[in-house]
Amino acid sequence: MSNYSEILGLARQYREYTAENLGALIRCKSLSLQEELVQQELMRQMRKAGFDEVRMDKLGNVIGRLGYGSRVIAFDAHMDTVDLGNMSDWDFDPLCGEIRDDHVLGRGSVDQKGGAACFVTAGRILKEMAFDRDMSLYFVGSVMEEDCDGLCWKYLVEEEGLRPEMVVVTEPTNLNIYRGHRGRMEMHVNFYGLSCHGSAPERGKNAIYMASAAALEIEKLNHRLPAHDFLGKGSITISEIISGSPSLCAVADYARLHLDRRLSWGETKESALGEIRELIGGMKADVEVLEYKEKAFTGFSYGMEKYYPTWMIPEEHPVIQCGNRVFGQLFQQDALIDKWTFSTNGVAINGLYGIPVLGFGPGNEVLAHAPNEMVPINHLEKAAAFYAALALEI
Repeated sequence: MSNYSEILGLARQYREYTAENLGALIRCKSLSLQEELVQQELMRQMRKAGFDEVRMDKLGNVIGRLGYGSRVIAFDAHMDTVDLGNMSDWDFDPLCGEIRDDHVLGRGSVDQKGGAACFVTAGRILKEMAFDRDMSLYFVGSVMEEDCDGLCWKYLVEEEGLRPEMVVVTEPTNLNIYRGHRGRMEMHVNFYGLSCHGSAPERGKNAIYMASAAALEIEKLNHRLPAHDFLGKGSITISEIISGSPSLCAVADYARLHLDRRLSWGETKESALGEIRELIGGMKADVEVLEYKEKAFTGFSYGMEKYYPTWMIPEEHPVIQCGNRVFGQLFQQDALIDKWTFSTNGVAINGLYGIPVLGFGPGNEVLAHAPNEMVPINHLEKAAAFYAALALEI
């Protein structure tokens, strides 16, 4: 408990430091593929905090290391954000990074630069406490998550050879401990009709009508998807429809639906594809899972299939129980153990590679992607303390 008291004291002492670091990160606009400025700022903060190594990989992920031990633990915070949206919906400049009324304001304060600011402070706390475990702590400011969650960790595992024994995902949890979330995938359903002159549509086969009929069945499919007692119900929705024809005076010979499919426990890429294939049976149509491949701000191109597996850690897993124990000893109360509604880099870390994940981060996820995004400084202080204490406990 003496270590925990010291950690709490240092986290409180560095309360404004954490908030100011977060403000500096927020002021660096960082859409996916455009994260260079925020990554340079994160590296500056890590170096100033005394990290043993700070570097950037070819994809643009920033990797800070503390310690030289054989055991490897990692913390992850993605540094890209969504765009600002309708500016009239904001009560303040979304890139101000201001500290006001015990909150830090701006885009990314919750989703999810707050986690990065907290783990920088945790690293500083551990350095001051002369952290000497047989452990290497990696603090990753990852990229491109908003465009393709998990891609950054696919690169880290497969190209950098970074395979920790556990990863703390610092996405917002409202200071609760999270142990999973639904997966997702993106699909295109393509419909092939037969064009003819619009004055005699009976001569052709209208692909838009085919897509429309399928769309109504997809709506019904959403209602009958199964639910899991922890992760909840799977879902499917159409987020885009496009069509093509030789002219606006002709029957459409092509149409396409873009499907956003959320996957609950037990649902897989194969089962989701099978549902759509059954639904379009008898039509001249096909379904495909999309691929993502884009050029990072570093100029390096990398990609993956847009299938992001469902993942869930049992509540009795040692990683979750360790986090629960640390929370209780630090804050003298029980943690709420829950799940995210949205998707995180956990889809790759655990979903693809089976690495145990513990979710814990500052801020409320209801403010993610929303106007007037802000995080309580009290959350930042507590998250920094939790990360440092967890490293000592492990």
